[in-house]
Amino acid sequence: MNAIMSQRQRAAARPRLRALLREDIDCVFQRDPAARTRFEVATTYPGVHAIALHRLANRLWQRGNRYLPRLLSYIGRVWTGIDIHPGATIGRRFFIDHGTGVVIGETAEVGDDVTIYHGVTLGGVSWNKGKRHPTLGDRVVVGAGAKILGPVEVGQGARVGANSVVIAPVPAGKTVVGIPGKVVRSKVLADQQHVDGIDLNHHLIPDPVAEAVSCLLERIRLLEEQVGMHGRLSGGDEPEDGCTECDAAQVCEPVEIELQRTGS
Repeated sequence: MNAIMSQRQRAAARPRLRALLREDIDCVFQRDPAARTRFEVATTYPGVHAIALHRLANRLWQRGNRYLPRLLSYIGRVWTGIDIHPGATIGRRFFIDHGTGVVIGETAEVGDDVTIYHGVTLGGVSWNKGKRHPTLGDRVVVGAGAKILGPVEVGQGARVGANSVVIAPVPAGKTVVGIPGKVVRSKVLADQQHVDGIDLNHHLIPDPVAEAVSCLLERIRLLEEQVGMHGRLSGGDEPEDGCTECDAAQVCEPVEIELQRTGS
């Protein structure tokens, strides 16, 4: 009897499906400047269609039904190009921008106010049953083409750069870029305006490889100064055009400019 009551209490605590769908439509206007009317969003946005079908399928899945939710998921994939397993747990005000190629696995968990772009995969790396898909905290932004694999956790307010591959946990509020994904310190503008606390500027990300190379170049310069070889080669003076054919020019030039600015 207690188990039955607890199930009823949990069902009563969940927001009504209509209220969730209304929030899913309203959040589009906050995160997509191209949205004009509620009718347009409700009838032409594949992300809204996919999440609406998923919310219905998920309710049926939680009641123990298996075939009909999978059928709804299949219809949604054919209709929208977005594949969400009916067992996935999706929070409130979930926005899928464009949406083509999005895949969300069975044990994935997505928090509230999450935004993902086309080509994103929340996938697994194991054939074993159990938790094998990612968990995304509230207000996470995942850039286009990013892959988050395995039962990793992405903390609240974190951002995943486009085409990144995340296979390790991401701390809250951090930005991850690269393959495999690396946590970097992103530049935050002082006057930057966030939408309901959501930082959509996932394009403002540094290049950790270029920064590492810049540090190495600076260390080499200091070492050359210490051994008295700065500005010359073993066979004589350094030619003026010694770096004209180097592929790392885009890394070296900012370093040279900074050295000239500081007078080093």
